[in-house]
Formats: sequence, C-alpha cells, structure tokens
Amino acid sequence: MSGAGFWDDGENSTKVVKQLKSLKSAVEPWEAAFKKYQESQELAVILNPEDKDIISDLSSNVDTLLEELDRLELKTLLGGEFDRNSAILSINAGAGGTESCDWVSMLFRMYSRFAESHGYEIKTIDILPGEEAGIKNVTALIEGEYAYGYLRAERGVHRLVRISPFDSNKRRHTSFASVDVIPEVEDAEDIKLEEKDLRIDVYRSKGAGGQSVNTTDSAVRITHIPSGLVAQCQNERSQHQNKQTALKILRARIYDLEREKKEQELLKQYGGQKKKIEWGSQIRSYVMQPYTMVKDHRTDHQTGDVSKVMDGGLDDFIEAFLKKEQAG
Repeated sequence: MSGAGFWDDGENSTKVVKQLKSLKSAVEPWEAAFKKYQESQELAVILNPEDKDIISDLSSNVDTLLEELDRLELKTLLGGEFDRNSAILSINAGAGGTESCDWVSMLFRMYSRFAESHGYEIKTIDILPGEEAGIKNVTALIEGEYAYGYLRAERGVHRLVRISPFDSNKRRHTSFASVDVIPEVEDAEDIKLEEKDLRIDVYRSKGAGGQSVNTTDSAVRITHIPSGLVAQCQNERSQHQNKQTALKILRARIYDLEREKKEQELLKQYGGQKKKIEWGSQIRSYVMQPYTMVKDHRTDHQTGDVSKVMDGGLDDFIEAFLKKEQAG
C-alpha cells in the first residue's frame, strides 16, 4: 500500500484495503488476547496473597480472557472458502397454511435478532406476506464478516411443534419451514447472463415499504430459464434498482449451484455421497408444548430455553455444528 502509484488503481486498491482489513480482523484480536494474558501473568508474579481486591481483579481478567479465547477459537472453525462473506438468507413456508407462514415470520425474527446481536446489517430483499398472517417467503441480505460462515449451519428444514394460536380447539400443530443460505460472492459478478435465458416479470409490491413502493409496478422477478432458478426484489423504490438487486441474487444462486455440482462430482469420484435436505428431514425441532425444547438432530445439541433461541441465541447450536463438521 505504501508503494508508488498504489492509489492510482482504484479497483485494485479497494481490494487490497479490504484484504488488509480482513487480515487485521484475524490477527489483532489474538494479539490483544495475548497482551491480556501477559498482563495477567505479570500481575500474578507480584501478587500478595493477602490482597483480596487484586485477586478478585485477576480472577475477573482471567474469566474475560477465557471467554474471548472461546470466541476466537470458534472463528478458527470458519475456514471455508466463503465463510468470511455476507450471507443471502431465504426462508420458505411448508405445507400448513397460516400456521407455517407464522412459523416463517418467527424464524425471520430469530435470524434478525441473531444478526443484530453480532453487529450485522440485515436488509430485506423480497417478502411475500401470508394470506391471513405471517410470511410465505422472505429473502434477506445479512451483511457482515463471517455472516455466511455462521448461518450456513442453519441450512435445512426447521420443525415447530406448538398449540396453534389459530386453532379455536387449542390442538397441537406441527409446522415446517425451509431455510436456505448462500454466500454473497464477488466472483458471481463474472457470471454472464444472456438476455435470451432470462424471463423478467414486473409486478406491484405486496410487502410493507411505504406508499411509493406499493403504488407502482416496481417489483422485479427474474427467472433463469436453463436452471429454473428465480430471484426477485421489491424493497427498492425504483424498478431499475430492484432489477439490479435481483440480478445480484440470481448470479449468487447460479454460482452456488455450479459450486454444488462440482462438489457432487468430486464426491462421486471419491465414493462419497452428499446428504440431501428433503422436506420433512428436519435439521432442528422447536417444541413449545407440552414441554419446551430445541434440539438439533445433526449434533444432538439441545436446550429447554426456547425463548432464548427464538430471541436469536443460536451461538451454541452453530458452535456445536461447526465442531462436529471439523471433527467429521
């Protein structure tokens, strides 16, 4: 960066600055933790056993350092090619009508709270409300470092068991929703989309967004005919902005599909088989009645504190998934 003419090349300098920021975010927390360790060690050497206040401070410093090391250790599990990237999150209701739509809205709130707690910015790209309540499907961009690395653990079918607030007979209902997470990748911009391969539909936005959003045909849906993949956007004020965002999402989905095909080919060559995520083969169950429990069926990690999980407390589940993935 200190070289002559470095800043003359705007595109290259932006990439290098981004790379520097990424490297600093990996190195500096470890250096800060090591400094805390050295300070605690020096304090322990000169410690007077009679000085209760210093002992209490030292104990507190060590506890804080251990918590910090746990967080840093978790990041070492995020070594995948796109783990540092932002994430594109999609949630879709399964069979079950209003009940499943309500479950989608609950999950979207859960992931929004998770994003907020990690300092991520969440931007709704597209949302289709349910006919009576809740959300049929929603797509959001969650921007921040390691957003994809964490949230890829959520990919799959999520099952809810509870007494339905929409059932006058107060019976227990089971609802399903599928969660898909793909990385936002710069390389996706290199994917060339031919006009003849795209079907572009415009329509009036159905979600919340203000008067100007709801009174014009500004929402855009783009279908990639060869693959059947679809991306849509209605959160921007102009049709042009919605089209650009939808193209961005579509490129990311095509990129992810091609990457998955390559992985499947490698698995075939080495005799492996990738586990399919099929409707009903849930990765996690959330039980609210007659008892409370959230259980991940991949790791067997579970908790009885459903409220904490629904408030975005997913870290323990994600950590258990990442540790099992590494061990596997």
